[in-house]
Amino acid sequence: RQCWSPDQIAGRSRRDFPENPERTFSHQTIYNWLARDDHRRRWIVYLRHYRRKRRRPKSAGRVDRALEKRPIIVNERGRYGDWEGDTIVGAGRHGGALVSLVERKSGYLALLPVPSKHATLVRRAMCGRLQQLPSELRQTITLDNGSEFAEYATLESALDMDVFFTDLHSPWQRGTDENTNGLARQYFPKGTNFNQVSRYKVARAENLLNNRPRKRLHYQTPSEVFTEQRHRAFQT
Repeated sequence: RQCWSPDQIAGRSRRDFPENPERTFSHQTIYNWLARDDHRRRWIVYLRHYRRKRRRPKSAGRVDRALEKRPIIVNERGRYGDWEGDTIVGAGRHGGALVSLVERKSGYLALLPVPSKHATLVRRAMCGRLQQLPSELRQTITLDNGSEFAEYATLESALDMDVFFTDLHSPWQRGTDENTNGLARQYFPKGTNFNQVSRYKVARAENLLNNRPRKRLHYQTPSEVFTEQRHRAFQT
């Protein structure tokens, strides 16, 4: 019901019960059970379905903040505190949006509701959330080239973070955030009017996504990994 994938469930079972093989299983066991059990339709709705997207050719973005100028350590996920950002747009002219911020190494997600994509509203929402973090977890942020991020210079100054931009029409250059936005769409499908969605519902979706185990984190959750780093940073 929390939309964990069979791989995440199986991997977490091995992490939580390493000495109890009766409580561990493989992802294939879950798929086999779904295929033969008469309750299949009840549970199949929680599986995520991927759609292959066609890539568009690259074109120049903000040259002075181009992606190739980003430090190599960011590309390698060699530290915590490097973020990616985008907006998930609501339906129609007055459907609001969510600003999604994802920390690249841990996969930790922040979802920030805004009434519109106006640059000032987006910048204030980002500053309000990221200013709560220690400076060690505010290194860089890589953004889409949309007009909602036009106040990036003010953002840099307020947060003491370096801002970089992807090429135009190149969402795969923010792959972590793009993939996480796809996960968020499980809770907020296209056509959602975010100005009619409660902040509680947004916070609940954020919490559920941050508490899904991830294979690349050895089946720890983004929340577990990020909270540990935040605690260490505040101690120092």
